[in-house]
Amino acid sequence: MGCLFCSDKSKKKPNFQQNKKPEDQISSAQDKSKVNSGVGLNKEALKDGGSTHIAAHTFTFRELAAAAKNFRADCLLGEGGFGRVYRGRLESTNQVVAIKQLDRNGLQGNREFLVEVLMLSLLHHPNLVNLIGYCADGDQRLLVYEYMPLGSLEDHLHDLPPDKQQLDWNTRMKIAAGAAKGLEYLHDKASPPVIYRDLKCSNILLDQDYNPKLSDFGLAKLGPVGDKTHVSTRVMGTYGYCAPEYAMTGQLTPKSDVYSFGVVLLEIITGRKAIDHAKTGCEHNLVAWARPLFKDRRKFGQMADPMLEGQYPVRGLYQALAVAAMCVQEQPTMRPVIADVVTALTYLASQRYDPRARSRSRSQSQSQSQSGSSTPRTQRNSDAANALR
Repeated sequence: MGCLFCSDKSKKKPNFQQNKKPEDQISSAQDKSKVNSGVGLNKEALKDGGSTHIAAHTFTFRELAAAAKNFRADCLLGEGGFGRVYRGRLESTNQVVAIKQLDRNGLQGNREFLVEVLMLSLLHHPNLVNLIGYCADGDQRLLVYEYMPLGSLEDHLHDLPPDKQQLDWNTRMKIAAGAAKGLEYLHDKASPPVIYRDLKCSNILLDQDYNPKLSDFGLAKLGPVGDKTHVSTRVMGTYGYCAPEYAMTGQLTPKSDVYSFGVVLLEIITGRKAIDHAKTGCEHNLVAWARPLFKDRRKFGQMADPMLEGQYPVRGLYQALAVAAMCVQEQPTMRPVIADVVTALTYLASQRYDPRARSRSRSQSQSQSQSGSSTPRTQRNSDAANALR
């Protein structure tokens, strides 16, 4: 399992930029020219992504430095393979934004910067993060996004401080369905399709209402069109999320993203990390740990996040695990298309779980048992159905 060529840290990306060719060292003027001309993409490409031109605003470095208070430590939101992300406020609009500053000695280069600007300027969907603008000023490379106040999905699943609220079952299914819809847009609505290639919990951001948005498109690739079945490319991504066939051959398809989504869905359900260095044996790798358990429905309850404290619908848990199991199939042809995943998860998200209703059902059953009253079969069936909701 896992990608042999990928980083072993969820927020870092592999360094394939150390030996750049001269043509990869793009000047500021060339950056702006290529961004504004679409880097060779014709105006019909990504036709469902909104406008046919780059709508992102161009900022000067001075503007963004002022917005982030000269990138002070108290404005730092996080750090990844691209560089650091700061919270800022634009003086011109008073808008709170997230400013991602490229680490000039970092793991991602000008190509990834250009790809991200292009993708997020041409693609628009409620479940994709909104790019406000960019800066290609001298040797500075910065991206400006809408601010997502609840941070990443990873922040709410793993290593939570004691005072942080756990995600309940309804919120988890809402996030899973929304992330799947963002991926469906990339695969099925954009033309040509886009393969995300770096789907993971740290790249799923949450707004104030826990609506998820996919972010970090520096590794995205235009997918196969016509009679082509895959795109051949360097293997890049994050260890633990990479589809096995992509890791071994570099052949990238939309089903590679479906595998990564399956890993994310398992994290949402189980609360476990894709790769957990604190665990040994099969438990080190989430998919390797889950596969034997998928074969026995009686063990499905063992896979629920203990932090849920039993507050989940049994039937919903089984259905969500069934979707995850299909997504992480070894053979890509056995995995579902993302549209089918969206259908299943949208249904699960619509089935609101109310732990109080379950408690009332149990209390009624206990009361009837103690009073010795008989319960008609139809009523017993109704109680059982309520207990599974």
